[in-house]
Amino acid sequence: MAGHEFFDPADRKRQVADHTADPLAAEETRHPCDPAFKHGVVVGFDGSTSSERALAYAIGMARRSGSGLIIVHVANRLPTTVWAGCEPPVFVDVPDHRTEVLGLELACADYLAEVPWILVERGGDICHELEEVGQEYAADAIVVGSTHGIVGRIFGSVAGRLAKRAQRPVVVIP
Repeated sequence: MAGHEFFDPADRKRQVADHTADPLAAEETRHPCDPAFKHGVVVGFDGSTSSERALAYAIGMARRSGSGLIIVHVANRLPTTVWAGCEPPVFVDVPDHRTEVLGLELACADYLAEVPWILVERGGDICHELEEVGQEYAADAIVVGSTHGIVGRIFGSVAGRLAKRAQRPVVVIP
């Protein structure tokens, strides 16, 4: 699925904006956001246990502050080397059907009925995309789960990198 999914807080009808045909249209529609979610809570979600805990915390935070919840799933992008002419690496978007599955799971979740929410799909560096969504929505905070394992030790955890560069509070849920 390419584009963004917007859920109307009043009736939870799903509207999908598909921008696969025109990349310029995707860039133009990326900047405006639903004013109902301004000053909301951004949460990174990939379906892992730590992201589920982060989502639960973010739901409570949004409910207490009376704001919306912006759930962000960052899709996979693979670097590929362009051998002809020794050009710098480019990133190729790999179809990520995980966002569709996560969207369906979230749409059926009873615990999300308490707050208005939207699911935003992005591709690229997780830290950069979470901060960019936070900036677009003028988010009050970004909530992420902690990273465990060897990948976090080698490349640095998403939470640690985000805490260093974010322009808004970052809440890390263990």
